[in-house]
Amino acid sequence: MGAAGAAKGTDPNAEVIVFTEYEDTSYSPCGIPYVHGQEIASFESLFMATKQHYVDQGIDIRYETAVTSIDVKAKTVTASDGTVERYDSLVLATGFNYADPGVPGGDLGGIYYVKNIRQAMEWDKVLDTVKTAVVDEATPLGTEMVTALAHRGIETHLVDPAPWAMSMATDPDIMQPVEESWVEMGAKLHFKTKVTGFVGKGGKLTKVTTSEGDIPADLAVVATKKEPNTAVAVAAGIKTGMSGGLIVDGRMRTSAPGVYAAGDCTEIPHGVSNVPIQGLSGSHAYAQGKVAGTNAAGGSREYQAVYVPWGMVAGKWMIGGVSFSETLATALGLPFITGMAQGISRARYYPDVKPVKVKLLAEPEHLRLIGAQLVGGEGIKERADFLAMAVRTGITINDLATMENVYSPPIGALNEPIALAAQNALTKVRS
Repeated sequence: MGAAGAAKGTDPNAEVIVFTEYEDTSYSPCGIPYVHGQEIASFESLFMATKQHYVDQGIDIRYETAVTSIDVKAKTVTASDGTVERYDSLVLATGFNYADPGVPGGDLGGIYYVKNIRQAMEWDKVLDTVKTAVVDEATPLGTEMVTALAHRGIETHLVDPAPWAMSMATDPDIMQPVEESWVEMGAKLHFKTKVTGFVGKGGKLTKVTTSEGDIPADLAVVATKKEPNTAVAVAAGIKTGMSGGLIVDGRMRTSAPGVYAAGDCTEIPHGVSNVPIQGLSGSHAYAQGKVAGTNAAGGSREYQAVYVPWGMVAGKWMIGGVSFSETLATALGLPFITGMAQGISRARYYPDVKPVKVKLLAEPEHLRLIGAQLVGGEGIKERADFLAMAVRTGITINDLATMENVYSPPIGALNEPIALAAQNALTKVRS
């Protein structure tokens, strides 16, 4: 919908048609776990606009109608209702699918894939009857759902083959306080463990089998890795890259003339490593959609390489980061030095002061910042945003060690944790 709005804004006379297999458009799926956890009161608040809003904009939305094939030579798309539409420009925003767990019993009732808001509304009613739930994999969504289900008072088991949660993006010391808070909330953690099957009775889930034993369960949330949904594009001959996402240039053009792509179905180069990555956040997808829609309608807009600031609530903590953890940088063979500091979010004497831990990664030679991780009680999002811009602009830990910072007892401590972490990194370099 970001692409559709941008196209209409670029050329108000353009005919803009949107096909979606779902009943709705333009809501925030990222908010679904927080409704399940009852931090957000209703699903209705996740909708960003009414259907009439898009009618008034002149955007023709074909609800519950999927595109089943694309003919890039004839410049047509065929939909599930048999409709064939010709296009001058086409934007693919087909999103992602969850990786298939690849285990028996996947067709049982009681297995939940968090994605569609209408299905989430029905599942939320089911949660009132659930006593025990299993979350399969500690991806970002899995992490949010463990927290949400525990908030809901459901006995929650997290099963993940890695040694710690969100191991693809974090280090164990960053996740330790999160995992401890999950245990405090009543969650049970099963790391280095794989789901091996779903078992049911009368078509309904009764237990989840794992490599370490069985877990009786009324519900299983499958939160496996996001895979780009590219089947229709690939069938049309549009090229994919090393991550499996559609290859796009800075204008979000694919390999097919007149065809653009945006969001989880694409891959975007990382600004430091230049490695194509896929499955970014909603803010990335929306920005890419705006670029694709603008260019599809005859405008001119470029999308940049990404440095991936991220943040979320996990357990009783906020966590976040930029680019690389120590674990990921090591896996990629990137040399780095680290600096770490434990600071506070406000003046030490101000009520409700929260801890803030910062870990920085920098190039050994030029000391340019290449990554960061954070965990704390508040102020994580703002620091992640700032540090992403620092990575993007080539700021060094020398710069960060002498940075200015706001000191005001209710909102900022005398010593900024980022500066302290940079100073500690420099101490290592000089010793």
